[in-house]
Amino acid sequence: MTLQESRISGSLVYPVADGGRPASTVVEMIAAIQKLERKKQEWAEKSIEHRLGFLETMIQDFASLAPEWVEKVITAQHIAADDHAIGAEWMQGPYSVLRNLQNLKQSLREIRSANYPTIPGSITLRRNGQVSVQVFPQTIYDRILFNGYRAEVWMEEGVTLVNLRRTQALEYQSANPAGKVSLVLGAGNLSGIPVTDVLDRLFIQNHVVILKMNPVMDYLGPVFERGFHCLIEAGYLQIVYGGAGEGAYLCQHPGVDEIFVTGSDKTFDAIVFGPGEEGTRRKSKRQRLITKPVTGELGDVTPVIIVPGGWSQDDLEYQAENLVSWLTENASSACNTPRVIVLHAEWSQRSAFLDALRRAYVQTPLRCAFYPGSQQRYEAFLSAHPNAERIGTPKEGELPWTIIPEVSNENRDDICFTTESFCCVVAVTPISANSVTEYLERAVTFANETLWGTLAAGIFVHPTSMNDPQTKAAVETAIEKLRFGTIGVNCAAGLSWVLMTTPWGAYPGSDVYDIQSGNSFVHNTLMFSKPQKTVMYAKFREKPKPIAFVSRGKTICAIAPLLVDLMAKPSLWKLPRIVKLALK
Repeated sequence: MTLQESRISGSLVYPVADGGRPASTVVEMIAAIQKLERKKQEWAEKSIEHRLGFLETMIQDFASLAPEWVEKVITAQHIAADDHAIGAEWMQGPYSVLRNLQNLKQSLREIRSANYPTIPGSITLRRNGQVSVQVFPQTIYDRILFNGYRAEVWMEEGVTLVNLRRTQALEYQSANPAGKVSLVLGAGNLSGIPVTDVLDRLFIQNHVVILKMNPVMDYLGPVFERGFHCLIEAGYLQIVYGGAGEGAYLCQHPGVDEIFVTGSDKTFDAIVFGPGEEGTRRKSKRQRLITKPVTGELGDVTPVIIVPGGWSQDDLEYQAENLVSWLTENASSACNTPRVIVLHAEWSQRSAFLDALRRAYVQTPLRCAFYPGSQQRYEAFLSAHPNAERIGTPKEGELPWTIIPEVSNENRDDICFTTESFCCVVAVTPISANSVTEYLERAVTFANETLWGTLAAGIFVHPTSMNDPQTKAAVETAIEKLRFGTIGVNCAAGLSWVLMTTPWGAYPGSDVYDIQSGNSFVHNTLMFSKPQKTVMYAKFREKPKPIAFVSRGKTICAIAPLLVDLMAKPSLWKLPRIVKLALK
């Protein structure tokens, strides 16, 4: 199928994937919706005790299914033995789901005893009067295993220290909850997404759910059916299969009250306005095809802003690997994958940093470009930038890691800035400025005003730079002004996706006529209703390197199954072995 290329901001249109399972028939989809309609009010009124019982059962079931789950992904994505990607799959698949389940269980227990989930850290007012709450670390396990990491959630305007608690767990405060049927259109890239999206709709939004598996990942459907069997048998969840046709039928069915999608802005537009030219015409006239609520977590062109400073050679190599580990995760097919590296043009170490980045890429095995359309999207970017540097010798089905250097940030219509590549391409843009403060001001303006999307961003800054009052103030102002839903400081913003206490989604403000990165957030197990952004902080350097680094492939492959077991059945007695392996 030929890729439809577009210079309009957003994602390129993906080819239609053929699933490995037969599509659900109309009769089967109608029956699934009718089951949910009969049960939606019952679920809305279901007691916390019953909900806790379902969570306990799912923790056991998904834990037992974890090895099979990961093995199916390894096979489908052609991941080589001992590849770092295997450990990463354990983390963003079974680990993230079990963490989600455990966090929900803890929040429900706290709602039962105190009406609201407990905020584990400090609650403060920022200098602009904005409420900030520390949500990570949450447990003793977090403090030991994620030493040096912390996460804050900054709230929207109108949230105060007085009313903060009343913005939590709104569905559990209602005296007369209304049952609803939510359609979840599952993602096809990260295997944990469909499960955590379903858990959000069920346990935070209080809806029963029909999940349509994405054809790219429908091989995991039977695994999810067994993991969710307690909810399916009780009539609160149904799983169906198929492509765009089945999705359109479900979206338009009157029994579906709300729709949630993790995917591209083009998929979102096709849902709301219809596909093709007719859908484009409807959107231009602001005529919705579907008027029921449609929410989504979509992609973006993720920037990473490098703050200049006096970095040692070890610093350069460390942060280059830090960035490459983020760049290559899931074969660069993730909504938060960095797409643009922003550098100070006058930084004396700019070339040295890029050389370190190239070396880190060389040490990273190529991955199968498993996501449909990767080759076509890759060619679209190289057609616009024939000077792109290709690193590695790809075998059949693979693509080389690719850097597009010296992309002028004055060309606002460059494909690197307007379009999410969703493949192994990253652009580098230098921004000229007379000082670090001026550079950060221009970098933030560029990220906010030129780059498409509002999902995630990163800032890497040396601690000695923060010793300078002007630079420190400029960095803090940059974090404050960046209009992105998650900002990673010295770490991958995607780490926030795994933690679950941190809301994951777009910066507030988009509507269906310019959806960009979406209009909703997921995970959010502390159940905030008005988060503005998550800010994730990490140390500039750690010893040993985090297991997320690509050079620690054998370590993460050994530790990740142990972390899944720990999350399934927490015990302090399990920590020494994990810590010993991590320190090896």
